[in-house]
Formats: sequence, structure tokens, C-alpha cells
Amino acid sequence: MTADTWRAHLEFATKTAWQAGQLTLGYFQTELQADLKEDDSPVTIADRKAEELIRNRIETHFPDYGIVGEEFGEAAARGGQSRWGQSRWIVDPIDGTRSFVRGVPLYAVLIALEVGDEVPVGVAYFPAMGEMLAAADGLGCWWNGRPARVSGVQRLSQGVIAHTDAPAFSQFGRESEWQRFQARGATCRGWSDAYGHMLVATGRAEVMLDPIMNVWDCAPFLPILREAGGYFGDWSGNATIRGGEALSTTQTLLPEVLALIGG
Repeated sequence: MTADTWRAHLEFATKTAWQAGQLTLGYFQTELQADLKEDDSPVTIADRKAEELIRNRIETHFPDYGIVGEEFGEAAARGGQSRWGQSRWIVDPIDGTRSFVRGVPLYAVLIALEVGDEVPVGVAYFPAMGEMLAAADGLGCWWNGRPARVSGVQRLSQGVIAHTDAPAFSQFGRESEWQRFQARGATCRGWSDAYGHMLVATGRAEVMLDPIMNVWDCAPFLPILREAGGYFGDWSGNATIRGGEALSTTQTLLPEVLALIGG
């Protein structure tokens, strides 16, 4: 499909993410109380209200598309399939709810379009910092209206490695890999959740590692990293949002990163 196919979808996702982000700002840094879900992750009224806003806009503008959201699950398309087959929007109204609840601005609204096995459109909006990252197949990756590109660092030892939660590497069986990354000599920083992947796409970090990942937490970053000249996928080199883990890096560093993961 041509780039023009996705232009309207990208504009819709960008506008919708912005609107949902503005809604979240009304709750941000207000000593908001969070509830705990079954997996012990936090959720707030802001998460729910933002996802409701996004879902309402999708149902109005794309009734033939399904929806998968973190807070309200999966909804089939009301009108069957789109003209391209099985199409659905994947939504995380607040990625980084723990940061959001504590008044830390490193949270994002994530919206992506999945068509079959492909993810041609993705938007990550960081409302508390005013940063919008948007990409679509053939249209490039844009960071607040200017082109976004991954870094040109040639060696991992000269780069920055971001991660969410250091104990998670041990929890999910990746402690030895994490130790190898630390031993490589790169700078390691805990710039968590979607923010770490955004840093790679905009050339401010070279690697983001997540040993555990849900589709709604990462879907936009497949097209974002691809259009920014980088890689997003699992730890084995498969460009996917369904690997149960996530890795963002540059194409230059990908062979070194995968070799380090492989030991």
C-alpha cells in the first residue's frame, strides 16, 4: 500500500493522542489515587477516561476497525473487516502509570494501527513534556514536526542503554544478558517505559531493553523505529510487537546487540 493510504490514519492517531494527552494533564500532579489491577499494576481514573476518549473517536471515525486497549480489552469491529482485512487500533492511554501517579512526566499516550500482521502507523505522545513522535510506512518518523533519526554511534561501548526496571531482568530470566550489557562499558540509565524507546528513535540513546512487554505498551514503536532508521522487535532480531519482550536499537548496533544477547 502507498504512503498516502496511511496519511489520514496518522493524522487521526496524532490528533487523538493529543486530545487524550490533554485529558491526562488535568489529572497529572494532583495527588491522584491509583487502584491495583489483578496483576498488581496501577490504574487511575485518568487511564480509564483517556481510553474512553480514544475508543469513542475510533468508533466514530473507523467503525470497521477493532480496538485493543489496556484498560478495556478487545472489541471487534462493528462493521466487520476494513477494506484491507483485519484492522484494529492498539491503545495504551497512559504508558507509565507509575510515573504518572508520582508526578513524573515520563509517561505517554500510545496509539498504533495493526493491519493483518503489519503495524503501519504509530504515535507516542508525551503530554507532560510536549513531545509527539509519529510515524507511518513511507511517511517517515516525525518528532514535534521535524524528522526523527536514530543515533550514528558506531560502538555499543560509546552508547547509552536505557531500561525500565533492573530487577526485572532477573525476574524474567535475562540477568546474564543484562550483566553483559553493563560490562560492555556503555552508559546505563533507567529511562523507563515508552520514554526509553522514544529516546532511541530520536537519537538520544542507542538501546532500550525490556525483558517483558505487552502489545499495547509497544505497538507504535515498530513503525516509529523503522521509519527513524532503527530496529524494534524481540531479543532475537524479529521485528514484531508480539515477542513478549522488546528491544529498540539502531541498525548499525543491532548485530553487536544481538551477539551480546546471545553470549
